[in-house]
Amino acid sequence: MSRSQARARRLRVRGAGLVLIWLSGQASAAPPTPVEAMRVEEAVDEALGHNLELLARRYEVPLARAEIVSARLRLNPTLSFGADHLDLLGTHYDNVNHAGPEEFFVRTDWLFRVGRKRKRRIEVAETGVAVAEQRLRDAVRLLVRDVQSACVDVQAAAAAVELAEVNRDLYARVVALNEVRVANGDLAKVDLTRAQIAELQASNELRQAEGAQRVASNNLALLLGRTASAAAIFVTGEMRADARPRALAEIQARALRERPDLRAAHGEQRFTQLDVRRQIAEGKIDLSVGVEARRQQGLAGTGNSLGFFVVVPLRLFDRNQGQIERSRQQAAQADQRALAVEQAIRFEAANAHVAYEVARELLASFEGGMLARAERVLATAEYAYRRGEASLIELIDAQRAHNDTRRTYNEARAAFARALYEIDAVTASGGWQ
Repeated sequence: MSRSQARARRLRVRGAGLVLIWLSGQASAAPPTPVEAMRVEEAVDEALGHNLELLARRYEVPLARAEIVSARLRLNPTLSFGADHLDLLGTHYDNVNHAGPEEFFVRTDWLFRVGRKRKRRIEVAETGVAVAEQRLRDAVRLLVRDVQSACVDVQAAAAAVELAEVNRDLYARVVALNEVRVANGDLAKVDLTRAQIAELQASNELRQAEGAQRVASNNLALLLGRTASAAAIFVTGEMRADARPRALAEIQARALRERPDLRAAHGEQRFTQLDVRRQIAEGKIDLSVGVEARRQQGLAGTGNSLGFFVVVPLRLFDRNQGQIERSRQQAAQADQRALAVEQAIRFEAANAHVAYEVARELLASFEGGMLARAERVLATAEYAYRRGEASLIELIDAQRAHNDTRRTYNEARAAFARALYEIDAVTASGGWQ
């Protein structure tokens, strides 16, 4: 084989390799995912209007109001028609057997409830509406907290992707530089391999960060009530950082005063207490009063008569003892639940205050310029490496220090934002009412 033929063969092989690389890149390249930008406030508004779980919970209030309608209704009277002693079996009433007479009647009965049963039912139903409203407000409170936290997760994931891209680009520049140095004989191939391994690791970290960003976007889309997350959600604006000194006593006092779940627990106490009174009233005897008009049609003559009736049940055995005891036990249970909710609120306030203080102190540690110094160290190390005055190990160490510092800073910002939103949720504030 001549030298020109060998050269032509190498060119054909190289060209075929470039075509295969391009085709594989086209095959693996996925279409860009559409991105939808929104602010935290917009996400909260959309969730309040479209979250499927909240939409289902909203029915609890009209369901409770329907119980008031049922409680206010009075019992319907009954109307009876009858025919008695009819000559239908072949007796043939006559003056010999003197059977009969045939009778026809119409009767109406009213049940009169005593013991203020209707009033007790209305009281229980009205209290149930108040409890349902407070539970709905608490569901809104929790949803707002979850949406705000999910928005912080999206922002933190975006910051992680940005940091991973910086690392990937840094090692891409190092690999490109080392390829030139190896080609010129100025660098050992093992250093190029190390740089390529570092670039591969940075690329993998970028893929993981992008996957975490997509998961965070999907979680937010679920809270927003979207049936499909076709577009990735990008939360605009900076993470919340409106720092204001918040004392634990202030947080606890406001939480105990404003929390809808505690109000619902207190409403449940009143609900069960009223239900005890209702069940006691249900044990009282009810009277049934009836009026009857009767027509007699016989051989001796015809006649009309009027009758009055009073029916009194004899409560010898069932006096509603079971329901009375059940309601009393539920009242005791409601008292314990109210105490449990109050205790949980106190600990939630304490935990929120601890998270706030830790995040604030951690974020304050960066105010001395730690992040800027880490960036300058990395820039200096890269510059020195390009000039051949620093080794690859020194550059990697500087990159890791910068990466750890930047990651800690991003986590501190996210933790501080979550702590602020958590305090709003614990104290039932933030304007979501």
